[in-house]
Amino acid sequence: MLATQRRELILHSIENDGAVTVSRLAISLNVSEMTVRRDLDILEKSGQVRKVHGGATATRMNKSVEPGFAAKVQLEQRAKSAIAKVAVEMVQPGAAVALTAGSTTYAIARALMGIPNLTLITNSIRVVELFHDGAASDTEVIVIGGTRTPSDALVGPMAVGSIEKLNIDLCFMGVHGLDAQAGITTPNLLEAETNRALANVSRQFVVVADSTKWGVIGLHTIAPLSEVSTLITDDRISRSAITTLKEHVDDIRVASVLE
Repeated sequence: MLATQRRELILHSIENDGAVTVSRLAISLNVSEMTVRRDLDILEKSGQVRKVHGGATATRMNKSVEPGFAAKVQLEQRAKSAIAKVAVEMVQPGAAVALTAGSTTYAIARALMGIPNLTLITNSIRVVELFHDGAASDTEVIVIGGTRTPSDALVGPMAVGSIEKLNIDLCFMGVHGLDAQAGITTPNLLEAETNRALANVSRQFVVVADSTKWGVIGLHTIAPLSEVSTLITDDRISRSAITTLKEHVDDIRVASVLE
Protein backbone atom coordinates (compact mmCIF):
# COMPACT_ATOMS: atom_id res chain seq x y z
CA MET A 1 0.00 0.00 0.00
CA LEU A 2 1.32 3.45 -0.92
CA ALA A 3 1.80 6.00 1.84
CA THR A 4 -0.74 8.35 0.25
CA GLN A 5 -3.34 5.56 0.20
CA ARG A 6 -2.62 4.74 3.84
CA ARG A 7 -3.11 8.38 4.84
CA GLU A 8 -6.39 8.51 2.94
CA LEU A 9 -7.58 5.52 4.97
CA ILE A 10 -6.51 7.23 8.20
CA LEU A 11 -8.48 10.35 7.25
CA HIS A 12 -11.49 8.22 6.40
CA SER A 13 -11.34 6.54 9.82
CA ILE A 14 -11.19 9.90 11.58
CA GLU A 15 -14.10 11.28 9.55
CA ASN A 16 -16.22 8.22 10.38
CA ASP A 17 -15.33 7.82 14.07
CA GLY A 18 -14.39 11.35 15.11
CA ALA A 19 -11.19 10.01 16.74
CA VAL A 20 -8.67 7.22 16.16
CA THR A 21 -5.95 5.58 18.20
CA VAL A 22 -2.44 4.79 16.99
CA SER A 23 -2.71 1.17 18.13
CA ARG A 24 -6.00 0.57 16.34
CA LEU A 25 -4.71 2.13 13.11
CA ALA A 26 -1.53 0.06 13.24
CA ILE A 27 -3.54 -3.15 13.51
CA SER A 28 -6.10 -2.23 10.83
CA LEU A 29 -3.44 -1.02 8.37
CA ASN A 30 -0.96 -3.80 9.23
CA VAL A 31 1.91 -1.37 9.82
CA SER A 32 3.97 -0.36 12.83
CA GLU A 33 2.82 2.24 15.32
CA MET A 34 5.88 4.31 14.34
CA THR A 35 4.62 4.40 10.74
CA VAL A 36 1.20 5.55 11.92
CA ARG A 37 2.75 8.29 14.05
CA ARG A 38 4.76 9.55 11.07
CA ASP A 39 1.60 9.60 8.95
CA LEU A 40 -0.23 11.55 11.65
CA ASP A 41 2.66 14.02 11.85
CA ILE A 42 2.33 14.68 8.13
CA LEU A 43 -1.46 14.96 8.27
CA GLU A 44 -1.25 17.36 11.21
CA LYS A 45 1.29 19.59 9.43
CA SER A 46 -1.11 19.83 6.48
CA GLY A 47 -3.91 20.83 8.85
CA GLN A 48 -6.03 17.73 8.19
CA VAL A 49 -5.96 16.20 11.68
CA ARG A 50 -5.21 17.19 15.25
CA LYS A 51 -2.83 14.93 17.13
CA VAL A 52 -3.67 14.08 20.73
CA HIS A 53 -1.99 11.73 23.17
CA GLY A 54 -2.49 8.21 21.84
CA GLY A 55 -4.10 9.12 18.52
CA ALA A 56 -5.74 11.91 16.57
CA THR A 57 -9.02 13.74 16.06
CA ALA A 58 -10.43 15.77 13.20
CA THR A 59 -9.38 19.42 13.12
CA ARG A 60 -13.02 20.40 12.71
CA MET A 61 -15.16 17.79 14.35
CA ASN A 62 -18.37 16.94 12.55
CA LYS A 63 -21.03 18.33 14.86
CA SER A 64 -23.21 15.23 14.43
CA VAL A 65 -20.50 12.54 14.69
CA GLU A 66 -20.25 10.79 18.04
CA PRO A 67 -17.03 8.79 18.52
CA GLY A 68 -17.47 5.34 20.06
CA PHE A 69 -16.33 4.56 23.61
CA ALA A 70 -13.60 2.15 22.46
CA ALA A 71 -11.90 4.90 20.45
CA LYS A 72 -12.25 7.61 23.08
CA VAL A 73 -11.10 5.58 26.07
CA GLN A 74 -7.60 5.19 24.61
CA LEU A 75 -7.12 8.91 23.96
CA GLU A 76 -5.74 11.43 26.48
CA GLN A 77 -5.38 8.74 29.16
CA ARG A 78 -2.95 10.72 31.33
CA ALA A 79 -5.18 13.77 31.28
CA LYS A 80 -8.28 11.75 32.15
CA SER A 81 -6.50 10.02 35.01
CA ALA A 82 -5.31 13.38 36.39
CA ILE A 83 -8.81 14.84 36.08
CA ALA A 84 -10.25 11.81 37.89
CA LYS A 85 -7.88 12.35 40.84
CA VAL A 86 -9.07 15.93 41.21
CA ALA A 87 -12.71 14.91 40.81
CA VAL A 88 -12.77 12.28 43.56
CA GLU A 89 -11.45 14.83 46.07
CA MET A 90 -14.90 16.43 45.83
CA VAL A 91 -16.73 13.24 46.87
CA GLN A 92 -17.62 12.49 50.49
CA PRO A 93 -18.55 9.01 51.81
CA GLY A 94 -22.29 8.49 51.68
CA ALA A 95 -22.86 10.91 48.80
CA ALA A 96 -25.28 10.39 45.92
CA VAL A 97 -23.08 10.80 42.83
CA ALA A 98 -24.16 10.81 39.19
CA LEU A 99 -21.83 9.86 36.35
CA THR A 100 -22.76 10.42 32.73
CA ALA A 101 -21.35 8.19 30.00
CA GLY A 102 -17.90 8.84 28.57
CA SER A 103 -14.26 7.93 28.88
CA THR A 104 -13.39 10.66 31.39
CA THR A 105 -16.27 9.75 33.69
CA TYR A 106 -15.22 6.12 33.34
CA ALA A 107 -11.82 7.11 34.76
CA ILE A 108 -13.62 8.83 37.63
CA ALA A 109 -15.71 5.70 38.23
CA ARG A 110 -12.55 3.66 38.70
CA ALA A 111 -11.26 6.19 41.23
CA LEU A 112 -14.59 6.23 43.12
CA MET A 113 -14.48 2.53 43.90
CA GLY A 114 -12.49 3.12 47.08
CA ILE A 115 -15.01 5.56 48.62
CA PRO A 116 -17.41 3.88 51.08
CA ASN A 117 -21.19 3.96 51.22
CA LEU A 118 -21.76 5.66 47.86
CA THR A 119 -25.00 5.80 45.92
CA LEU A 120 -23.98 5.87 42.26
CA ILE A 121 -26.47 6.98 39.61
CA THR A 122 -25.40 6.41 36.01
CA ASN A 123 -26.60 5.96 32.45
CA SER A 124 -23.25 4.52 31.38
CA ILE A 125 -23.23 0.86 30.43
CA ARG A 126 -19.46 0.76 30.93
CA VAL A 127 -19.65 2.19 34.45
CA VAL A 128 -22.38 -0.29 35.38
CA GLU A 129 -20.20 -3.16 34.16
CA LEU A 130 -17.23 -1.81 36.12
CA PHE A 131 -19.16 -1.58 39.39
CA HIS A 132 -20.90 -4.90 38.82
CA ASP A 133 -17.50 -6.59 38.69
CA GLY A 134 -15.76 -4.82 41.55
CA ALA A 135 -17.85 -2.45 43.66
CA ALA A 136 -17.80 -2.58 47.44
CA SER A 137 -20.80 -4.21 49.09
CA ASP A 138 -21.90 -0.89 50.59
CA THR A 139 -22.16 0.81 47.18
CA GLU A 140 -25.64 1.13 45.70
CA VAL A 141 -25.79 1.48 41.92
CA ILE A 142 -28.88 2.98 40.27
CA VAL A 143 -29.01 2.41 36.51
CA ILE A 144 -30.85 4.90 34.32
CA GLY A 145 -32.41 3.02 31.40
CA GLY A 146 -33.01 4.11 27.82
CA THR A 147 -31.75 3.84 24.24
CA ARG A 148 -28.06 3.06 23.73
CA THR A 149 -25.76 5.56 21.97
CA PRO A 150 -22.32 5.00 20.34
CA SER A 151 -20.71 6.24 23.57
CA ASP A 152 -22.59 3.50 25.49
CA ALA A 153 -24.96 5.96 27.17
CA LEU A 154 -28.58 5.10 27.90
CA VAL A 155 -30.71 8.08 26.90
CA GLY A 156 -34.18 9.21 25.91
CA PRO A 157 -37.61 9.91 27.45
CA MET A 158 -37.46 6.89 29.77
CA ALA A 159 -34.13 8.09 31.18
CA VAL A 160 -35.32 11.68 31.58
CA GLY A 161 -38.52 10.55 33.33
CA SER A 162 -36.61 8.59 35.96
CA ILE A 163 -34.00 11.32 36.49
CA GLU A 164 -36.58 14.02 37.24
CA LYS A 165 -37.55 12.22 40.47
CA LEU A 166 -34.00 12.13 41.86
CA ASN A 167 -32.06 14.37 44.25
CA ILE A 168 -28.33 14.13 43.52
CA ASP A 169 -25.47 15.62 45.51
CA LEU A 170 -22.89 15.73 42.77
CA CYS A 171 -22.99 15.12 39.00
CA PHE A 172 -19.82 14.52 36.98
CA MET A 173 -20.51 15.08 33.30
CA GLY A 174 -18.23 14.31 30.38
CA VAL A 175 -18.81 16.35 27.22
CA HIS A 176 -18.03 16.32 23.52
CA GLY A 177 -16.99 19.96 23.46
CA LEU A 178 -16.64 23.25 25.32
CA ASP A 179 -17.20 26.65 23.74
CA ALA A 180 -17.84 30.13 25.15
CA GLN A 181 -20.89 30.68 22.96
CA ALA A 182 -22.23 27.15 22.43
CA GLY A 183 -21.55 26.02 26.01
CA ILE A 184 -21.15 22.30 26.69
CA THR A 185 -22.25 20.19 23.76
CA THR A 186 -22.81 16.69 22.38
CA PRO A 187 -23.57 15.33 18.88
CA ASN A 188 -26.60 13.40 20.21
CA LEU A 189 -29.94 15.17 20.88
CA LEU A 190 -31.26 12.53 23.29
CA GLU A 191 -27.99 12.53 25.22
CA ALA A 192 -28.19 16.33 25.50
CA GLU A 193 -31.69 16.08 26.97
CA THR A 194 -30.72 13.28 29.36
CA ASN A 195 -27.59 15.05 30.58
CA ARG A 196 -29.52 18.30 31.00
CA ALA A 197 -31.99 16.47 33.22
CA LEU A 198 -29.12 15.16 35.40
CA ALA A 199 -27.66 18.65 35.74
CA ASN A 200 -31.05 20.04 36.78
CA VAL A 201 -31.44 17.65 39.75
CA SER A 202 -27.86 17.95 41.02
CA ARG A 203 -26.71 20.30 43.79
CA GLN A 204 -23.26 20.46 42.21
CA PHE A 205 -22.89 20.21 38.43
CA VAL A 206 -19.30 19.34 37.55
CA VAL A 207 -18.08 19.19 33.96
CA VAL A 208 -14.94 17.11 33.34
CA ALA A 209 -13.21 17.81 30.04
CA ASP A 210 -9.59 17.47 28.97
CA SER A 211 -7.93 20.36 27.14
CA THR A 212 -8.62 18.95 23.66
CA LYS A 213 -12.36 19.57 24.17
CA TRP A 214 -11.95 23.37 24.21
CA GLY A 215 -13.24 24.93 20.99
CA VAL A 216 -15.05 21.75 19.90
CA ILE A 217 -18.78 22.24 19.23
CA GLY A 218 -21.28 19.39 19.04
CA LEU A 219 -24.63 19.77 17.33
CA HIS A 220 -26.68 20.01 20.54
CA THR A 221 -26.10 22.21 23.59
CA ILE A 222 -26.53 20.58 26.99
CA ALA A 223 -26.18 23.79 28.99
CA PRO A 224 -24.43 27.17 28.84
CA LEU A 225 -21.13 27.45 30.68
CA SER A 226 -22.75 29.76 33.23
CA GLU A 227 -24.76 26.83 34.62
CA VAL A 228 -21.65 24.77 35.40
CA SER A 229 -20.76 24.74 39.12
CA THR A 230 -17.22 23.43 38.61
CA LEU A 231 -15.08 22.68 35.57
CA ILE A 232 -12.15 20.27 35.84
CA THR A 233 -9.68 20.28 32.94
CA ASP A 234 -5.93 19.68 32.53
CA ASP A 235 -2.94 22.01 32.52
CA ARG A 236 -2.32 21.82 28.78
CA ILE A 237 -5.25 24.12 28.14
CA SER A 238 -4.20 27.59 26.99
CA ARG A 239 -4.14 30.62 29.28
CA SER A 240 -6.51 32.44 26.96
CA ALA A 241 -9.01 29.56 27.25
CA ILE A 242 -8.82 29.71 31.07
CA THR A 243 -9.35 33.47 30.96
CA THR A 244 -12.44 33.01 28.81
CA LEU A 245 -13.78 30.17 30.96
CA LYS A 246 -13.40 32.25 34.13
CA GLU A 247 -15.86 34.75 32.67
CA HIS A 248 -18.53 32.03 32.84
CA VAL A 249 -17.52 29.45 35.47
CA ASP A 250 -16.69 30.46 39.06
CA ASP A 251 -14.82 27.30 40.06
CA ILE A 252 -12.18 26.01 37.61
CA ARG A 253 -9.83 23.26 38.76
CA VAL A 254 -6.78 22.33 36.68
CA ALA A 255 -5.35 18.82 36.93
CA SER A 256 -1.60 18.43 36.48
CA VAL A 257 -0.49 16.39 33.47
CA LEU A 258 2.66 18.25 32.44
CA GLU A 259 4.51 17.36 35.66
